[in-house]
Amino acid sequence: MTESKPPTREERKRCWFLRDEYFKCLDSCNITDPTIVEKEPKKAEKCLTLKKNYEEGCMASWVEYFNKRRVLDLRQKQYLEFSQQQSGK
Repeated sequence: MTESKPPTREERKRCWFLRDEYFKCLDSCNITDPTIVEKEPKKAEKCLTLKKNYEEGCMASWVEYFNKRRVLDLRQKQYLEFSQQQSGK
């Protein structure tokens, strides 16, 4: 996808769908950080086609943002779960 013009509503929906499908696959492989797939593709071989579709269907800046956001969200969730365990809730 080019970054010269804003994506249409349909392009945004498609991007979100492709992101969600790719991230579900990463979840099934217990991969938090999508950049690991670049470094060690064998860890997520079954996700490589989804990754390609995601990267082709979304603007590069969106892919970068979504990937970073995923890591931050999962870390925050783990931290909250840990803090709740420590507080006895």
